[in-house]
Amino acid sequence: MQYFVDKESVVRKIWGKSDTILFIFAGASAEFALNKAVDWLYFTGKLPADPLGRLFSTVRYARMIVFSSMEDANKAIDTMAKIHSAVEQSRGATIPDWAYRDVLFMLIHYSIAAYELLEKKLTDAEKEEVYNVFYRVGTRMGVKELPPTYAAWLPVREAHLQENLQRSEYTYDLFKQYKKHLGAMRFKVLIEGQKLVVPQRVRELLDFSDFSLLTPVVPLYKVSRLMKMDWLLKNILLPADYKDQIDQLDVHPD
Repeated sequence: MQYFVDKESVVRKIWGKSDTILFIFAGASAEFALNKAVDWLYFTGKLPADPLGRLFSTVRYARMIVFSSMEDANKAIDTMAKIHSAVEQSRGATIPDWAYRDVLFMLIHYSIAAYELLEKKLTDAEKEEVYNVFYRVGTRMGVKELPPTYAAWLPVREAHLQENLQRSEYTYDLFKQYKKHLGAMRFKVLIEGQKLVVPQRVRELLDFSDFSLLTPVVPLYKVSRLMKMDWLLKNILLPADYKDQIDQLDVHPD
C-alpha cells in the first residue's frame, strides 16, 4: 500500500506525539490571531465559540493525511477543499490564495519548531521532508504559487510574515476566547509556550518578551517523558474535558 507520508518519515514522528502537536497549535493560535484573513474563521463562528474543539478538528484532518494511505489522504484533502468552498459560497466571496498559503506555512513552521524544541534539531533533508508533505497537500487543494522547495520557501515565508499579519480587534477577541476556555493559569502557560515557537515578527506584534518562563521547564519535561511522568503534567495543564482526545494524539494509526 502506498502512503501519503512514508512510514519512516520524520513527519510521522512529529505528528505522532501529543506534546509536539500541542506546541504546533499553541504557536499557530498566536499567529492565526494576527492574520489579516482571520475574519474568515469568524464567519462561521466556530473558532471563537470553541477554539479547543477547532484545534482537535484540525488535528484530526492533519493526522488523517499524515497516517493514511495515498487514497484516503487525498480524500481527506478533497473534503477540506469542499468545506472551504462551501464557506466561500455562503459568504459570497473567495478566500485569498495568500491566506491558504499562510495556513500551510504555519503548519510547516510550527511542525519544525515544536519538534526541535522538544526533540532535536532537524537536518536540512528532514526539513525538506516536512515541507514536501504540506506542499503536496497545498497542491492537491489547488493552492497557487507554492515554492517548490524548503529553501525557496524560507524568504517567501518571511515576506508573508511581514505582509499578512496585523494586530486587530480579532486578535484581542481571540486571545480573550483562549483565556475564557482555558482558564487564567492554563492561558498563562499557553502564552509562555507560544513564546518558545513563534517567529520574531509574531513576537513583536503581540508584545511578547524574548524570555519564556517555560524555558527552564522544557528540559525537566523531557526528563519526565523518559520517566513516563509526562501524563501528570498534561493532566495538570490541560482541561479535563479534552483528556481523552489529548491521550489519543499519542496513538499512531496503522
